[in-house]
Amino acid sequence: MRHPGPDASAAPTREALLAASGATIPDLVGPRPKVMLVGINPSLYSGWSRLHFARPGNRLWRTLHEAGLTARQLHPSETSELLAAGIGITNLVARATARADELTADEVRAGVTPLRRLVRRHRPPYVAFLGISTYRIAFGEPRASVGERPERFEGARVWVLPNPSGLNAHYQQPALTAAYAALRHEWD
Repeated sequence: MRHPGPDASAAPTREALLAASGATIPDLVGPRPKVMLVGINPSLYSGWSRLHFARPGNRLWRTLHEAGLTARQLHPSETSELLAAGIGITNLVARATARADELTADEVRAGVTPLRRLVRRHRPPYVAFLGISTYRIAFGEPRASVGERPERFEGARVWVLPNPSGLNAHYQQPALTAAYAALRHEWD
């Protein structure tokens, strides 16, 4: 099943992207998620398309496949296939922005409470935060690093993974894939 949204073959105009500022995307969660991926917030492209991690330069879909989390590289619109793989997606901050640095620290921290409710409701065994800087702000852990964390989040094991945005130059594709594959190996 493909997610309803604008025609995927048509690129958005600059005006359409700017109009998507502040748009929200519903959480994508199936009945028994293995992992809840927690993004920072939707991009304008995602706000426009109403699809998580939809910007063409985003490396999430390639990374999920290369790490063994999906059987093939999915398109952001292939929501049923993602849910069938046991992967849910949400964001700490719901509103779409051009860049994550447009968010305030208070907005990021305020996103933890609704995330707690979502995780309690769906009970994934793993929660993976996609973005080390945002995790550090949200939980007041300035020294947190990529990988599994010792604490639990509403009973789920916590992982911090690199942000898959194409703007994240700190992680080249092989290192990005390896970080996500480490999580995948945990539930084998």
